[in-house]
Amino acid sequence: MNVTGTLQPAERALFWVGALTTASLALWLLYMIISGFRIWVLGNGDLLSPKLGKWAVVTGATDGIGKSYAEELARRGFSMMLISRSQEKLDDVAKSLESAYNVETKTIAVDYSQNDIYPKIEKGLAGLEIGVLVNNVGISYTYPEFFLHIPDLENFITTMINVNITSVCQVTEIKLAFFHCRAKGVILNISSASGMFPLPLLTIYSSTKVFVDFFSRGLQAEYKCKGIIIQSVLPFFVATKMTKIRKPTLDKPTPERYVAAELTTVGLQDQTNGYFPHAVMGWVINVLAPIKLVLYLGLRLNKAQRGGYLRRRKLR
Repeated sequence: MNVTGTLQPAERALFWVGALTTASLALWLLYMIISGFRIWVLGNGDLLSPKLGKWAVVTGATDGIGKSYAEELARRGFSMMLISRSQEKLDDVAKSLESAYNVETKTIAVDYSQNDIYPKIEKGLAGLEIGVLVNNVGISYTYPEFFLHIPDLENFITTMINVNITSVCQVTEIKLAFFHCRAKGVILNISSASGMFPLPLLTIYSSTKVFVDFFSRGLQAEYKCKGIIIQSVLPFFVATKMTKIRKPTLDKPTPERYVAAELTTVGLQDQTNGYFPHAVMGWVINVLAPIKLVLYLGLRLNKAQRGGYLRRRKLR
C-alpha cells in the first residue's frame, strides 16, 4: 500500500519534510564519518617529505611543540633550520637531531620580542631550498590576570604582539614569495584553541591567537590555487612547559603525540585542532556550547587559577 496516498495534504507535507530531514542528517553523518576516517585514520600519506624542499624551518624550536615539530620533520628526512632565542638550547637541539636522524642543521638565535631581527633571519634563510615553515614561537601569561592588573602592561602588550603576531607575518613574508615562485610549500601557523573563543583573564593571548587563525585562513584562500598549503593549527592543552601540565592524559597529550597526529592533517584541513580528542572538543564547543557558557566557564577557571597562583606567591 502507498503510505503517502492515505495521508491528508498537511500530513503528507510533514511526512516529506521529516523524510528529507532524516535523509539529510543521514548523509551529513555519513560525510562526517568518511571525512573523519580520511583525516584521522588514512592521513595525508607522504605529503610532508623533502620532495617539498630539502629544508624545514621551525621557530620556537627548543621546547614543547616546536621542538617536537623539529624532531618529527627531521625524522621524515628534512634538514632543519632552528630559530629560537637561546643559542645554547639551539645547539643542544641541533646536536640531538644530527645524532638521532643524521640530518643537517642550522640555527639562528633571535629575540622575537624585538622588531629588528628580521634582516638577520632573512639572511640566514637565503639560499636554502625550504619546503616547510612552522611558525610556532609564542608566549602566554605567567598566570591569568585582569587586563588592568597585568604587571608592566604596556611592555607586556608590545612583547606579546611582537612575538605572537608580528613574527608570524614577518617570517611568512620572508618565505612566501619563494613558495609562490616554486608553486609548492607548506606553512603551519600554530594558533591555539584559545583563539576559537574569547578567554577572560588571558584576553590578550587569546586575541593574538585569533589573529593567527584568521591570517592563516585568509592567506590559504589567497594562495591555495598556487599550490601552497597554509594551515591554521589550534591545539587545546598539550603537556608542555608553557601550559605547566606535567602529566599527559588522553585529552592533554605529550607534544610528540600531538605533533605526530597534527602532521597527518596537513593538506586535508585548512584549520585543524590537530589531534582527534581535541577535534571532538572543538566541535562540541563550536556546535553545542553557547558562547555565554564558554565565557562563564573560562572566567571561572582562570579566576581559580589566578587565585591559586597569587596564594602560592604570597607563601614564598
